[in-house]
Amino acid sequence: MALKPEPTAPFHSVQYALRVLETVSRHGGGVSDVQIARETGLPVAHLAPLLLMLRREGYVEQVAVGAYAIGDSLALLGSGLTRREALEVKLQEALTELRDSVGAAIYVSRYVDGEVRITAVADGPRTPAVNEWVDFRSAAHASAVGKCLLAQLDVNGRKDHLSRHKAARLTSRTITDERVLLARLAAQPATVPFLDLQEYAVGTVCAAVPLTAGSTAGCLALSLPVEQAHRLREAADTLNRRAAPVALSLAL
Repeated sequence: MALKPEPTAPFHSVQYALRVLETVSRHGGGVSDVQIARETGLPVAHLAPLLLMLRREGYVEQVAVGAYAIGDSLALLGSGLTRREALEVKLQEALTELRDSVGAAIYVSRYVDGEVRITAVADGPRTPAVNEWVDFRSAAHASAVGKCLLAQLDVNGRKDHLSRHKAARLTSRTITDERVLLARLAAQPATVPFLDLQEYAVGTVCAAVPLTAGSTAGCLALSLPVEQAHRLREAADTLNRRAAPVALSLAL
């Protein structure tokens, strides 16, 4: 099923981060930020926040002023049979940190074989996950996760999904008119989080942002009880800003 052309920003930073990691990996004894900028073609001003994020995530370490080498996280990913386990641990650590930072349950979802799939969750006693009272695969029209994934498909892909999963009314706020839903998906700016204001379940609000990692549509999402709805937009903005490490762990 075809995806739309890749949106401009904000996740180009993941592609840049991969280029930085490739460059650092080629220099076993360390490499300067000036040399990294030269080999990747990235301006030093753009490189600085990327290096900061990569250091925070353990992918690179600073070995001298302005010089960097591969970090423990990246070294672990090259250790053969443990690669998948290492990636899963790294992803869960990133989601848990994001959960605690935002104060909300966090989800990773992918669109696989024509279906919405939640592939990772970080929740807790103070940040409970959404009660899946209707299968998420059948509720893409009503959830922030589903709408975010559908928006990454082309028009035919969206119509195909809705032909297999009819837009049922789950709450009084659910959009059930296919034309209205398709129009809203088409009009959504790529950099603006998708929101679910009690469309899937009464008592819950959600937000989702796209994760650009490979050719599969993906998204990063959060949920809050409706009593904390006043926090949703700020939390969604934080989610958007902090998505790069999650996307990177999926892309490696």
